[in-house]
Parts: sequence; structure tokens; C-alpha cells
Amino acid sequence: MNALALYCKSYSTDLRRIMRLTQSVQENNIEKLPFYVSVPGCDLGLFQHHLHGFPVQLLADEDIIRNNPSISLNAYKALPGHISQQIVKSEFWRLCDTQAYLCLDSDSVFIRPFGQHDYVSAEGIPYTVINEAQDLQHEALRRQKMSVLDNFAREAQLLQTTFQRAGKAYSFGPMPMVWHRAVWESLSKELLEPQGINFLDAILQAPLESRWYGEALLKFKAVPLLPCEPFFKVYHYAWQLDQDQKQGITKQQLARLYSGVIYQSAWERELDWPAEGGNTMSRFGRRIRRALGRI
Repeated sequence: MNALALYCKSYSTDLRRIMRLTQSVQENNIEKLPFYVSVPGCDLGLFQHHLHGFPVQLLADEDIIRNNPSISLNAYKALPGHISQQIVKSEFWRLCDTQAYLCLDSDSVFIRPFGQHDYVSAEGIPYTVINEAQDLQHEALRRQKMSVLDNFAREAQLLQTTFQRAGKAYSFGPMPMVWHRAVWESLSKELLEPQGINFLDAILQAPLESRWYGEALLKFKAVPLLPCEPFFKVYHYAWQLDQDQKQGITKQQLARLYSGVIYQSAWERELDWPAEGGNTMSRFGRRIRRALGRI
């Protein structure tokens, strides 16, 4: 079994973003690590058509869910997308033929050549993104967005209480993150199954898949903790990108620190498939807010 694969969960709305990501994988994946993309079964034909010839293996989300018989497919399909996608991402290990996978979002782009050594050790142990999110929280303080700090503390406390862990409040992101099958398996066998619940139930209790993984790693120690900073430069807001561009920071410079960049889809709506959502006025208003640095 190989040590690492690349994986992204997507939807038809993100087709153009996936095409951009796939192109960047094709250009930079020097070790030809397997790259999987899963989408709802109804979108599979669309992705197969537009990604034909690219080095990507397409899967139906439903096939991932079926690998855990304790999860009802009907219950899964009844969930809103922002919840159900966390379940698919976190259950991929059951279908994946590698020990670990780099879990990507559709709005990710690789900006330099990468290989397995960027994300796992020579022994196949994943590097785990873990920090206290002080950069994001400091920026929130500067912009007087106190809800960001409140939400971070609330979410951290919820999972720390579940795992009975005292101490610092950690962030286990941002995306992408390397997830090891042994950690997901330990969460299932050591915590969920004894309570008679599955990961769908867990996500409904706390829709924070990265925290479920991170706290399970700290609690059950299925693999050693090799801490690292984020793999990708994440632009949470458009004004952060504008600020870097005004300061002359280029992708080539970022590539010295990061293997990729994430541009949030919320302010890249022109990439929506088949067309940007919203009516004329909402699209115009979004462009105005974007120009003023409010997105």
C-alpha cells in the first residue's frame, strides 16, 4: 500500500475550480501520486466529460458512503451539502488504497512541484497541521470581528470536552490536511462504536471534521504527531490577496513557504459552473464589495 494519495470532494458548481486544480496537479505532481476526485453520482458524467485525459480518478460520493454499512445512504442524502461533504471527506479512508491522503478543497491550486516528502515523513507518518490560529485571530482583532474569536473558542471547547482534553485550544487546519487511516479507524473503534454511533452522528453533534481528526490523534495516538504549519497559503478574504499583491508578493515567493494557494470560492463566483450565481443586482453588488475589499 502506498503512503499518500491526493483527494478532493467536489460538486458541479466547482467544476471550473476542479479543472484548475487538476491542471496544477498535472503540472506539479512529480511523483505521480494518485489523485482522486469524488462528486455526487448525478454529477459524475459531467466531470468525466470535462476531465477526460487528465490524471484523475473519479468516484461517486455514494460509493464512499457505502463502504461504511453503519451509515444510512438515505440519511446521508438528506443532509445539507456543507454537512454531508464532511462525512464523505472523513470516510474516504475506507475506499482509499493508501495509508494517508492529502484532503484538498476545490479552490486549491498547486504552485510548485511537490512530492510525498512534502506531506509525510520517510516512514510514512503524516505531517499534521496544528497551531492556535493566532494569525487569523489577530487579523480578526484588527478588523474588530470578535465573532471569529468567539467561534474558534466555542468550537475548540466542544470537541475538547468530547475527548476530555484540557489545555490549549488548537486548530487542525486550514485545508489541505493530511489524514491517516489509522487515526480515523481509532476514532471509530475507540470512541464512536462503543457509543453505538457512526461518523454521520458525530458530525451532526459537531460539524468540525478537522477537529474530530485532530483530537482523535491527540487522544488515541494512532500515529506519531509530527506538527507543521499550513501546507498552502490560504486567502480567507479577497482583501488579503489584494494586500499581498500591493506589496509585490508573487506566487514564486510564496512557493518558498507553501506548495499551493487557496482562493476562497465565495469571492471567486465568476468560476461557478455553469455561470455565476445570483441575479444581475446581486452580482453587481458582489463586485462592488470585492472592489472595496469587503469580501
